[in-house]
Amino acid sequence: MTLTGSERLLFFFIGLVTTFVFIRISVRMIRAKVRWWPGNIVAGDTHVHHVVFGTVLLLLSSVTSLVIPDDLHGARLAAAVGLGVGAALVLDEFALILHLRDVYWTKAGRLSVDAVFLAVGLTGTFLLGARPFGYDEVLQLNPDTTPASTFTLRLITIGVNLCFAIVALLKGKIWTGLLGLLVPVVPAVGAVRLARPGSPWARWRYLEGSRKLTRAYRREARIRQPIIRAKIAVQEFISGRHDLPDHDRS
Repeated sequence: MTLTGSERLLFFFIGLVTTFVFIRISVRMIRAKVRWWPGNIVAGDTHVHHVVFGTVLLLLSSVTSLVIPDDLHGARLAAAVGLGVGAALVLDEFALILHLRDVYWTKAGRLSVDAVFLAVGLTGTFLLGARPFGYDEVLQLNPDTTPASTFTLRLITIGVNLCFAIVALLKGKIWTGLLGLLVPVVPAVGAVRLARPGSPWARWRYLEGSRKLTRAYRREARIRQPIIRAKIAVQEFISGRHDLPDHDRS
């Protein structure tokens, strides 16, 4: 039996989603001070965050997946699960790594949930058959029978799509830019629309008080903010409320 990349990706996906759900249940139980639930892991005066275990597991699983023989299918699937578990533990505290302080239950800590949701969304899209830039279509072309112009056209298409995706990301449209790497046309829509206020593109291209910046703020308040509030409501239903002041420690 030949083990496909899709099977390993599926087991990674299962490890990622299952661990994220479990760890969020755990931290919410700890925050609620449920007496029968195991508390934080503490070494002396140091709170050992689960990102530490995630980093170690990511390293071990990555190295293991490199040295396991191809015919040991069960072991390779186990390594894929380990990668998913480690990724979930690391991404769930991504905001702590970024800020180098404990912002887990603050508004800044929502970035960790965004990171996990993004990883789940992209992995799920890969499982459905999408591939970045459509590179697999290029690889399937036979150099002996395919005209050079066809190769060139495909490469130009990939390059243009990548440029649109980069512009969309610079305009603060993270989901549009990243999904655009998998789905053609999507990044073009994000690239031609107004940038979000505070995005690199807006800082570079929109003058203070300009018509474009005013429209961007108006659109942010009228369209984007209600969507963000709905997204936060869904995320916090799953992950718990991020309501501590930024200077507090959890």
